[in-house]
Amino acid sequence: MRLIVFTDLDGTLLDHQTYDAQPARPMLERLAVRHVPVILASSKTAAEIAVWQRDLGLGHWPAIVENGAALADGAFDDRAYRRIRAALAEIGAPFRGFGDMGTAEVAALTGLAPQAARLAQTRAHSEPGLWLGTEAGLPAFLDALKARGITARRGGRFLTLSHGGTKAGRMADLAARFDADTSIALGDAPNDAEMLAAADWAVIVRNDHGPGVAPLPDEARVIRTRAAGSEGWREGMAAVLDRLGIGETDG
Repeated sequence: MRLIVFTDLDGTLLDHQTYDAQPARPMLERLAVRHVPVILASSKTAAEIAVWQRDLGLGHWPAIVENGAALADGAFDDRAYRRIRAALAEIGAPFRGFGDMGTAEVAALTGLAPQAARLAQTRAHSEPGLWLGTEAGLPAFLDALKARGITARRGGRFLTLSHGGTKAGRMADLAARFDADTSIALGDAPNDAEMLAAADWAVIVRNDHGPGVAPLPDEARVIRTRAAGSEGWREGMAAVLDRLGIGETDG
């Protein structure tokens, strides 16, 4: 059996409030011994993800970044982002993206510390921002983007623009690259549902800070944890490995 693991960060591998991953570290070490790819999948940029990859010992694996717009797997290339910014300038609509904001404004909107906000602005493939026009004017803006090959996805308060790509699509690419025949995905929020549905096994980590994840099409392959955050991540991974018949000493 050749496993591959895809995981959300905030509230899943990392605790919501402390951003601690300590409870999950022994399980990460267990997966490392088996040479199982552990792929971070997040709305974060490659610059943001790299910090966590180093901290968690996952820097030798690629990551799914900017909500599936791309893989962090090589040299920084922001040509796609610059095309989005050029399209916005051409359209001239009331959309205020991260590229229009200073670091202090991004920090205030996201709750990030200034250094983290700067990393969030180091974008290569997508542009989150605020639609400042009317709801009636939004469809025309979306049509103008579509005519330029740009899609928009709403998540929370931000509208994020990109040239397409989804976490599920990137998962398929990486499963093929690593010749994996069994995929496991872990998440805790509605925006993880697509990723969870695409995996062979889904772990839904308890979420006490949001609505959680609605039932998936096949709940028989879903594990919902009792614990939240990093401890829930460890609990869910242990349960999946147990169902797969993989013991702690299996090589």
